Amino acid sequence: MHHGGIYAEEIAGKAYDTALLRRFARYVVPYRLSITVVLLILPLVAACRLAQPWIIKLAIDNHIVTGKLAGMEQIALAFLGILLFESLLSFLEVYLLQSVGQRVMSDMRAELYGHVMHLPVSWFDRVPTGSAVTRLTSDIEVLGEMFASGIITIIGDILLLIGIISVMIWMNLQLSLVTFSVLPVLLYVAYTFRRRMRKSFREVRARLGELNSFLNECVSGISIIQIFNRERDEERRFSELNASYRDANMPVIFWDASLYAMVEALSSIAVALIIWYGGGEIVTGAVSFGVLVAFIQYIEKFFAPIRDLSAKFSVMQGAMAALERIFALLDIPGSSPPLPTSLRQGEVGRGEAAPLIEFRDVSFSYQSGNDILSGFNLTVHRGERIAIVGESGGGKTTITRLLTRLYEIERGTILLQGIDIREYDVAQVRRRVGVVLQDPCLFAGSIEFNISLGDEQAMQRVRQAAAAVGADRFIDRLPQGYKEEVRERGSNFSVGEKQLISFARAVAFDPEILILDEATASIDSASEQMIQEGIKGMMQGRTSLVIAHRLSTIQDADRIITIQHGIKTEEGTHDELLRAGGIYARLHQLQLGEP
Repeated sequence: MHHGGIYAEEIAGKAYDTALLRRFARYVVPYRLSITVVLLILPLVAACRLAQPWIIKLAIDNHIVTGKLAGMEQIALAFLGILLFESLLSFLEVYLLQSVGQRVMSDMRAELYGHVMHLPVSWFDRVPTGSAVTRLTSDIEVLGEMFASGIITIIGDILLLIGIISVMIWMNLQLSLVTFSVLPVLLYVAYTFRRRMRKSFREVRARLGELNSFLNECVSGISIIQIFNRERDEERRFSELNASYRDANMPVIFWDASLYAMVEALSSIAVALIIWYGGGEIVTGAVSFGVLVAFIQYIEKFFAPIRDLSAKFSVMQGAMAALERIFALLDIPGSSPPLPTSLRQGEVGRGEAAPLIEFRDVSFSYQSGNDILSGFNLTVHRGERIAIVGESGGGKTTITRLLTRLYEIERGTILLQGIDIREYDVAQVRRRVGVVLQDPCLFAGSIEFNISLGDEQAMQRVRQAAAAVGADRFIDRLPQGYKEEVRERGSNFSVGEKQLISFARAVAFDPEILILDEATASIDSASEQMIQEGIKGMMQGRTSLVIAHRLSTIQDADRIITIQHGIKTEEGTHDELLRAGGIYARLHQLQLGEP
């Protein structure tokens, strides 16, 4: 349990990148009709807001100041009608924007999740789970906020500002110039704050990713934390990350509050200038009292959207930071492209007489310069049962990861039925290979779902597969049988029962090649016989690669391969390797407790 290092995400990018919005636009195109309606509504809303001060001016100059009350009812009704019409338009605007925002978020979340499902396993080795979850959840949610109070509403604000400037200049040029004397300062403030808030928001998103990663790690490893009495230490580490996230938000709050206060101050200054200059103009008769009141109203409406810019900047800058992270994830290459048609047509002809699996001079490293496999060679014929043994970290599991293309080989070749596996589509390779790991992975849902994983063909073989590995004996005793719910991580089943479910899963998908990666390493002696019977049922009629820690479970293998430091050192049957007196013989003696 630690933070920093792999948890720290790079905070980079331009202060503002219109390319992000252009790329984002393709997600909005399917809902262009709703967006078009909103764009048509925006000028109508702006017109309603522009009309209100003008109506007040007419009421003051033509009726209140002159004392002519005839016609005031019509002006009052017109003012009320415009307010009601504006309210209706505003409702439609907000409803359409938020509904489009939800649909766009749903589309992006689905695409992002689908992309993550096809990323290479090496990406998950580098990126903490919490960081990936943050991009799929809170980063996407920020885009919804952008729709609700950001990108489209800014267009309406711009229309309103242009309309106010035009009406004010038309009403009185001198008063307009006095009012707009504060605009240069306002523009400078807005530009400066935009840049600073952008940087602050990137920091906030990065710190949130760190916090989510740490929480995921701690919740997953809570039993270890408690067993080793590390609760207080983890609380201290969480407090540090929590404080880091809090501190990252402080600059955002500061710039947000500062921008709001500066706009409010400039608005008050503009009103004061109007009262000072306009009051003198009223005395001289150059300006009517209604014009002065209308100007004050227009100033309030002019600075209202600018005051909201602090909030809109918060939303937009947060959305830009989120889009950077989302598109950076989408730009990571996924699995290999589908197999070209020409290669598919040649598969059968090339593979009829070839070994089922062949490793030729395969070398691989997870980190550059540190080879896990070095010049590894292995030939496996159809129906063979091959066992692989050796020291921890020697490369046994790496062999299975390369065969299933969880990782791509760096040097050498792996042939599947005489064809380089890189010529196959990844899904084609994995359909032919079934894997059972040391730690069985169960999902929330029924036993039936955990065996079939929702696959229609596998669903038809669930009971047959469970019977083949002996899992039906304990499943049939459960209150709901195959419909029994599996709790989180299978906590309501024993280790042996969970492993039998994973065995049944492998059989249900009917793989041609079966890989057992230390599938019995964590099984207690009482469960071992049950598991061994399950393994025999699983291997029936299949080619098998068994990575074993317990040598007693592989003595009847057709061949046993010994690996040391990524190099194949021995190959033969159990009896042959014992007679050879090499590494396998020494491992066998150690497990039997012989001198």
